[in-house]
Amino acid sequence: MPELPEVETIARGLASRVTGDVIESVWLGSKPEPLKSSASEIVNTLESKRIAGVRRVGKHIVFDLENGVRASSPVPRKSRRKSLKTDVPSSTSAQWIVHLGMTGRMLVCKPNEAIEKHTHAVARLASGRELRFVDPRRFGRLSVAHGFEAAGSEPLEVELDFFVGLFRKRNTPIKSALLNQKLLRGVGNIYADESLFRAGIRPRRRVDSLTRKEVPRLYAAIQEVLKEAIALGGSSVSNYVDADGKEGFFQLQHRVYGREAEPCLVCKTPIKRVVIAGRSSHYCPKCQK
Repeated sequence: MPELPEVETIARGLASRVTGDVIESVWLGSKPEPLKSSASEIVNTLESKRIAGVRRVGKHIVFDLENGVRASSPVPRKSRRKSLKTDVPSSTSAQWIVHLGMTGRMLVCKPNEAIEKHTHAVARLASGRELRFVDPRRFGRLSVAHGFEAAGSEPLEVELDFFVGLFRKRNTPIKSALLNQKLLRGVGNIYADESLFRAGIRPRRRVDSLTRKEVPRLYAAIQEVLKEAIALGGSSVSNYVDADGKEGFFQLQHRVYGREAEPCLVCKTPIKRVVIAGRSSHYCPKCQK
């Protein structure tokens, strides 16, 4: 499943390509699973709307929409928002929310390009291009909202004191806590494992067992890992590609995730894999305590 760095990469790519364009018409496939809002609500909300911006909220791609019947000039590259903040432009009237699920992709295509199998939505743009949502396993979701909000805190924006407070007095495994989207939104399996390794903490450790030194260390590790992953375009460990169809490169920097039985890059001890709450977790039994 695409996690925070992958969704951030895709959202930035989409923002650079479709901001200012107008959605002229919408086609939706016959499969009901991808539609979290009704088909009529999605069509009525999207058609004739200008895309004011595209941003990430947790693992969601959010298209901010405003009333408009003509495509404006593309937003100058130097003026495009580069920060990770998720403030909603004040002029927007609605949002198109896309969750990629396990295998979802958002593609910007020319109209004469062949439509891939498992395409569930096509938004035709005034510029002549098309936005297509493709999802073979149909775990992704499409919806519309007015004033969209998501649970949890953005891990790249939360302050250390607030981060400490999120995990205080919890007795669940720290790996489970990091995957709890009601606490931190966007952190998934890959980046929880990589952050715990850099912080020197085993995934099965109970949250309330972490010391005053370990929690700030974990906070710093999460920040470091996510920023590095975004800079490298995310991790392409399955079928993930960005908005331009390109793979990410952070998988080349993985130190524990997906490396079961391989030697630790620090101490050469074989990496172990355990299952915590149904999710695989990778760690070094020597480097992580």
